[in-house]
Amino acid sequence: MEIRKDANVSGGGAVSGEDLERINALAKSALKAEEVYTFAVRLCDNEIDREWERFPGETLEALAGLFVGKSGIFDHNWSAKGQVARIYKTEVVSEDGKLTKAGDGLRYLKGWAYMVRTEDNAGLIAEIEGGIKKEVSVGCAVEKAVCSVCGEELGSCRHVKGRTYNGKLCWGELLGAKDAYEWSFVAVPAQKDAGVLKGMKVTLKELSERHPELAGELSELEREAQVGRRYVAGLRGEVLRLAAMSWGGVEPALLRGMIEKLDHEELTALRGALGRRVKEEWPGGSQLMGSETRREGAEDGAFLV
Repeated sequence: MEIRKDANVSGGGAVSGEDLERINALAKSALKAEEVYTFAVRLCDNEIDREWERFPGETLEALAGLFVGKSGIFDHNWSAKGQVARIYKTEVVSEDGKLTKAGDGLRYLKGWAYMVRTEDNAGLIAEIEGGIKKEVSVGCAVEKAVCSVCGEELGSCRHVKGRTYNGKLCWGELLGAKDAYEWSFVAVPAQKDAGVLKGMKVTLKELSERHPELAGELSELEREAQVGRRYVAGLRGEVLRLAAMSWGGVEPALLRGMIEKLDHEELTALRGALGRRVKEEWPGGSQLMGSETRREGAEDGAFLV
């Protein structure tokens, strides 16, 4: 399960002897204090986010060790050319007097990163100091998300994140930190505050492999999905046909592009509206429609155009 979360950056300060020792443990050749620039990064916290998930304290502690040595890049573009900084120290910090929605003390994972001062990154350092580059997004992996209500893995129980059951809110506890990939400078994070932007990739097939008892249900869902896709494809074709009859002056390619963007409910509503309009414009029906409506005086109105 891959996770991404927003974080932020604070400007650099003097490099202590201890920090320089940690940095040189990661550097290929020994660096001097005046050759490096350091800054702090708030990576993620234990607050329940807008997707009703959170890193509990034990996961933050595990991630702390995993993020040491990880590179900072741009926009999650995994390229060696984009590596601009590296985390050399982390710490889980408690914010006194602040509680999470879960009721425990607010904690966050703080990292310290360094860059080698060069002409090429002088502009980036200036942007960090000036508050221009201050948001980052982090990528990591956890084993599972556990339901806060029943303790089962989310997806295997009937509880839904964000809903309340007998007075208890349901959210996902992100457990079992497996890896920390990288942290990236980003232009505009999708959500504010640490710990709200995530990308999770877990397929139903992977879930059924971990829970064989769900294999039958997955097979049935796949079958129903195929039926649904065929139905929507037929519905889309019917709407396209009615639109072509009703909006004869519009290019077919334009109609098709518009209709491809509609969902099932929108297609159903549009089919009804277009159907009524076609009946008004073609009161005797058409060969394409196969209507049983007859015009007055016609022997077979179903085939009148």
